Amino acid sequence: MDFDLSEEQRLLKDSVERLMLDKYGFEERRKYQAEERRYSEAMWSRYAELGLLALPFAQEYGGVGGSAVETMIVMEAFGTALILEPYFATTVLAGGIIRHGASEAQKAEIVPAIADGRIKFAFAYAEPQSRYDLFDVATQAKKVGSGWILNGIKTLVLHGDSADKIIVTARTAGATRDVDGIGLFLVSANATGLTRRGYPTQDGLRAAEITLENVHVEPIDVIGDPAMGFPVISRVADEATAALCAEAVGSFAKMQAITLDHLKTREQFGRKIGEFQVLQHRAVDMFVELEQSRSMAMYATMMASEADAAERERAVSAAKVQIGRSAKAIGHQSIQLHGGIGMTMEYSIGHYFKHVTMLDTLFGDSDHHLRRLAWLGGLSAEQAN
Repeated sequence: MDFDLSEEQRLLKDSVERLMLDKYGFEERRKYQAEERRYSEAMWSRYAELGLLALPFAQEYGGVGGSAVETMIVMEAFGTALILEPYFATTVLAGGIIRHGASEAQKAEIVPAIADGRIKFAFAYAEPQSRYDLFDVATQAKKVGSGWILNGIKTLVLHGDSADKIIVTARTAGATRDVDGIGLFLVSANATGLTRRGYPTQDGLRAAEITLENVHVEPIDVIGDPAMGFPVISRVADEATAALCAEAVGSFAKMQAITLDHLKTREQFGRKIGEFQVLQHRAVDMFVELEQSRSMAMYATMMASEADAAERERAVSAAKVQIGRSAKAIGHQSIQLHGGIGMTMEYSIGHYFKHVTMLDTLFGDSDHHLRRLAWLGGLSAEQAN
């Protein structure tokens, strides 16, 4: 595989990294978190101006036509800054559903609104009983006339409290854990019968619990076949997981840089603590974990658009296993090397540890993906056969 970036991709990487360095320091992030929506509307507009919100969408619908590699570049840069804005929820998650499942008319209407920053989305897929099983859907969608009526509860809807539109998974047929019989429905956040309770997540982002009571959905707001939504959901989840791996790598790199700086400046027993060989070894361990994660995140990115679902799932699960293990290893080392200050809210390293811990659990933790990888027969097709 060719992991070299093109000239355009290098320019994108430089511009996003510069934006994060100039506008998204730790103190700026605190100010953004204090705003009404708990993120910066000004930065959201800046993302739109730079074309980041249009990045993964086809040009014929008003997008930029970027690939998973461009998404990786942006997510890694965002991971270094712990951004608060709903980029992942809107552009990666909901945007992935639109790209792979929506009709031509739906794309023509929705994509320009996302690209311009005029509308924000959330994807409501998780339920109290579902854990990591995307097919475990108890929310019901019943056909009434030409439309549908939705009833159910969705939990941990990322940025669901500030979204303008919510894509909801609901069961149109079959039992709760059947793969078939799942539909995708586009619901307005102010629809009659929809209530949402927002709350902060452990890492300072926002999520919501959403209750649907007799929410009416018009036929025009059904995305794809109302009984065959799971293949789209599964594909988008794999692409989103690859993006999360890239974001984690950005956070790991920042954690390592902060920790190295601390080792070079902190004095104990009359010496810089970085001069002690045992701490140098631990810093090297952090670097090894970072580079292993970077390699696996790049591999998952290159395989995210793979048409063969089994091959795609193997690569993504293998990467997520590495990310989860590295999150624990790098997180523990960075906190321990900082000592007590690493646990304070006033210092950044603890916030990064919280964030990578959350990234580990989104769309399945390392244990879940290790089991999925084993069920698929290992990383290679030869092993599976």
